[in-house]
Amino acid sequence: MHSSEVFRGSSYSFRCCVTKAANGRSSIYRDANGIWHGWVSFGVTPDGRRRRKHIQASTKREVAEKVSKLERMRDSGYQGNRPLTIAEWLNTWIIGREISRVRSNTINGYRIDQRHIVASIGQIRLDRLTPEHIDGLWQSILASGPGPATCAHVKRTLSAALNTAVDHGHMTRNPARLSKAPRYEPPEIEPLTTSEARDVLGAAANRRNAARWSVALALGLRQGEALGLRWSDVDLDVRRLIVRIQLQHLAWQHGCLDQAGEIRCGKDPGRCPTRHGGGPVLVPVKSSAGRRVLSLPAPMVGQLIQHKIVQESERERAANRWHETNLVFVREDGSPIRKETDSAEWHNILKIADVRPARLHDARHTAATLLLVQGVPAGVAMRLLGHSDTRITSRYQHVVEESSRAAADQVSAALWGVL
Repeated sequence: MHSSEVFRGSSYSFRCCVTKAANGRSSIYRDANGIWHGWVSFGVTPDGRRRRKHIQASTKREVAEKVSKLERMRDSGYQGNRPLTIAEWLNTWIIGREISRVRSNTINGYRIDQRHIVASIGQIRLDRLTPEHIDGLWQSILASGPGPATCAHVKRTLSAALNTAVDHGHMTRNPARLSKAPRYEPPEIEPLTTSEARDVLGAAANRRNAARWSVALALGLRQGEALGLRWSDVDLDVRRLIVRIQLQHLAWQHGCLDQAGEIRCGKDPGRCPTRHGGGPVLVPVKSSAGRRVLSLPAPMVGQLIQHKIVQESERERAANRWHETNLVFVREDGSPIRKETDSAEWHNILKIADVRPARLHDARHTAATLLLVQGVPAGVAMRLLGHSDTRITSRYQHVVEESSRAAADQVSAALWGVL
């Protein structure tokens, strides 16, 4: 389970908040040590014994939410008392992943993939699913507009869900292993040139949070890492920055569901009067490779010092409207910056700099390219960028080859006096 720091509170309302139950209903209670426990009934075994699942958490609200999700799993047919359809199993599997505290962004990705899968093969029974059905799924996705990248993402989700279905005895094998999704070629990396990067920094110099773009282009921080950067992780005296936290914006969930699971308010989750679970949170970076210590270029230190002075002025002007988050890059009231706002600012700066359109993630590719062109070994560059898979290095092979040729020329000049 990942710890998280929530920036603002929410109102909570759960379907199941009982503290004592009988006749096989769910129950919630607190033990002598203050730990909350929940028990959810899953019927009886063939020999007549009760089947119950136990969960626990430090708060009643958290247990109540888990109990509610387990009840939804049970009600979708999790007991196995009838053959499940693909749609039913996917919903059950995703709820199970939520209970396992998989990150919100990952769950959102599952839900997007779920819509593609259900639209094509959702009504097919798990035990009757064939590779040919899945081949038809790829054709359906391609016909509706999305390309091979979507197919590749959907296949990862479907394969994981079906592997769990095999483990649970709902099917004997995973047919996704025998179906080939359309070949997906990652987009060509198009980093900014050194000249373009300088133009971007020049255009950003007079913008608010100007240092944000120096961090992107010089250090290659991911968007969530940059927006989640805290002053406590920056040491300007020793010119060091520690990457260990990232900012995420969790999707809101309805708090108005009735006993049948229907929405009462009739609004989007974000507008539900009793919404819960959403908003900006700080979470640890995903992998050990993502946790890294970076040295700051001297000019960036000066930028961050000036940035901190400006932020102090904004804090004074905002007075009691200021949100104390300890974040380096914030809105004018101190609250976290949404990724959509951050991306829009990036594209505005590109226009001001008269630089070709580029994704915000291309700033990260630019940082990688600059490191490699300057002769930094590929393995060192990848560690500085927080890559956990060394195969990512191959995507920069053209830069590595250029650096290798430059090194060969230097050796030629040193030994033979000619280039």
